[in-house]
Amino acid sequence: MVDILAVNLLTKTFGRLRAVDSLTFEVREGEILGVMGPNGAGKTTLFNLLTGVYKPDEGDIQYQGKDISHESPAKRCRRGIGRTYQIPRPFDKLTVFENLLVGAVHGGGLSEKRARGKVQDILNLIGLMSKTDHFAGSLPLLDRKTLELGRALATQPTLILLDEIAGGLTEKEATKVLGIVRKISEQGITIVWIEHLLMMMAEGADRLLAISEGRWLQCGDPKEVMNSTEVLDGYLGAEEE
Repeated sequence: MVDILAVNLLTKTFGRLRAVDSLTFEVREGEILGVMGPNGAGKTTLFNLLTGVYKPDEGDIQYQGKDISHESPAKRCRRGIGRTYQIPRPFDKLTVFENLLVGAVHGGGLSEKRARGKVQDILNLIGLMSKTDHFAGSLPLLDRKTLELGRALATQPTLILLDEIAGGLTEKEATKVLGIVRKISEQGITIVWIEHLLMMMAEGADRLLAISEGRWLQCGDPKEVMNSTEVLDGYLGAEEE
């Protein structure tokens, strides 16, 4: 399987804090790679580096064989890197349809005519067709989360970064979101997924990358990674004797 993304010795510091510390890993085309780690492990900083919000102090990011380490967020979006946020950020005073249309036109570079057709497809996929004309600010959390997924899809991505898309949801709601994520993956879109709900990682990810204090701990089969002593110590803390 071809690597769509390669991260090489990536490092980002804030003063004396090394938020991401010589991190190296690859993402295979078409897979779902889960990323787990305790609070402060550097997960969100990693996403900010991948999307261009931050520039690395050391190391590089290769996307589809090209070095994008110092490209702008807008250029990375046009290359096909989409992202969701832990706290959904829709345009509250626009409708669900209008939110997706903005993403398709300004993020995906589609004409308005083509974008309207794309939006219809996305609404069907994320299950919000019945709420097309609802204002985003009036939606409950589950619908805001699924709209956030839809907005990322509207940018025409080949790679989507999901930042705790199931955070704050009930188990039933999280299962529904997992179903949507699987549908996205079936379309051939590669996914990198940060999630604190380990059940979601065990069921949804093809591989799991564990990090702690910005450093690589382990990467591989989700169940093996979760049961690793090194990961349990890094994620949960060493068990007291």
